[in-house]
Amino acid sequence: MARVYNFSAGPSVLPESVLKRAAEEMLDYQGSGQSVMEMSHRSKVYDAIIKECEALLREIMNIPDNYKVLFLQGGASSQFAMIPLNLLNKSGKADFILTGQWATKAYKEAARYGEANVVASSKDKTFSYIPEWNEADFTKDADYFHICMNNTIYGTKFTKLPETGDVPLVADVSSCILSEPIDVSRFGILYAGAQKNMAPAGLTVVIIREDLIGNAQEITPTMFNYQTHADNDSMFNTPPCYTIYVCKLVLEWLKNEIGGLEKMKAINEKKAAILYDFLDSSKMFKGTVEKKDRSLMNVPFVTGDEELDAKFVKEATAAGFVNLKGHRSVGGMRASIYNAMPTEGVEKLVAFMKAFEEANA
Repeated sequence: MARVYNFSAGPSVLPESVLKRAAEEMLDYQGSGQSVMEMSHRSKVYDAIIKECEALLREIMNIPDNYKVLFLQGGASSQFAMIPLNLLNKSGKADFILTGQWATKAYKEAARYGEANVVASSKDKTFSYIPEWNEADFTKDADYFHICMNNTIYGTKFTKLPETGDVPLVADVSSCILSEPIDVSRFGILYAGAQKNMAPAGLTVVIIREDLIGNAQEITPTMFNYQTHADNDSMFNTPPCYTIYVCKLVLEWLKNEIGGLEKMKAINEKKAAILYDFLDSSKMFKGTVEKKDRSLMNVPFVTGDEELDAKFVKEATAAGFVNLKGHRSVGGMRASIYNAMPTEGVEKLVAFMKAFEEANA
């Protein structure tokens, strides 16, 4: 069976060369006589894998030395509790910009442990834009300030960052990590579920400034204390070994085949432009996000007719363009065009959309 073009929001498409390499090494990783899936995480062989993965991530993202890289589990959703448990330790206050479902969940979870303040929200227009914020509304003594950098469901992206001064900026970057360069030093914490741009589901990456470690609330479970994982190099318990291995392969692909994040960004901008340019010219399809806030990774669109939307998704699936149905909370369609989606896939999707429009005019 031929491979389809997979536009899933996550778990998402992986580079074919990475999948082939993983297949080649499935039964015997580099002469060890065993699969990474079954080897001890305490072995010298696996120790080299996880260390290489961290070193590559540090190199590719240019992570400063005063930041720890943690390979955790529980998805980005676990961080909604882990962050306040570890950071709400001075004033007990935190600020939030609500730009979608995940930012809202992070806000609601933090409110269980302290005072959560909504600085700005785009809920009034179904999160179809990034709201403006007024720095006068920031909590001056907040323990942290939280944003979701790229909003997977709604297809929006922060193109500028709030200036939070000494208040640590915390960002969920699950659906945009590794898609373009990011100045890590602007943030106290960056966190991401790996299943969109990094690896299969099961791994959560946390990049945290060292001074934010070691002050967890007394009620914090051992496994939710960043100190636990920082002190043990992400080996306090069995890590998601195979997912970390695949992440290493993806990072090698980014470095050696793509050429780094600047080149990755250029490819992503090209792919997004192909799709957005068509949506802007189409008489049938239209994007749902304000142009200035459009995501490079997630592109939601509609026809304005639910039956026509359903027909499009069904025919697209039959033609080999899968997982285009929009999130259940918003409907319509969504094309997630993460790093591993080839430009050819976007070009062929647009050609299919043009043909569909002509046939259903």
